[in-house]
Amino acid sequence: MKVGTSETRLVVLRGNSASGKSSVAARIRERFGRGLALVGQDNLRRIVLRERDRPDGANIGLIDTVARYSLDAGYHVVVEGILYASHYGEMLRRLTADHRGPTHCYYLDVPFEETLLRHATKPDMPGVGERELREWYRQLDLLPGGVETVVGAESGLNDTVDRIMRETGLAVLPARER
Repeated sequence: MKVGTSETRLVVLRGNSASGKSSVAARIRERFGRGLALVGQDNLRRIVLRERDRPDGANIGLIDTVARYSLDAGYHVVVEGILYASHYGEMLRRLTADHRGPTHCYYLDVPFEETLLRHATKPDMPGVGERELREWYRQLDLLPGGVETVVGAESGLNDTVDRIMRETGLAVLPARER
């Protein structure tokens, strides 16, 4: 079922834990203003549903539903999370195929050593250490079909946000009235 309009933008941000996805998504939203929905995997999976990440988890459908609802309501949407290709790939394929407007997918590629350093600065993950990060880490867990732009660790936060804002067209679109 087609979703959104020819004007709505859909941005998918994927990558390993501590790759910068949430920071990039938050900065995009901050720069854009009203009219951009942030659909965060961690929020819907861990907070709303309190669910572990597993194949066929309820959060997969919830992410899809929230993204589609927001697009149909005229919002631009950023879907962000680890979003393993094996668990979320089919949902993301359908969502991006169904979206009427421009769709852009990005994979933030950060080496494991850098993941450890970045994770150490995160206050919201107590009890998660190197062992868990190694279990979760999947090098270049790309979606099939070459649909993602890979952004390397050398691209800083502001450079990554600038690039995504420019490439998606969000940089030139007006925010909604307050």
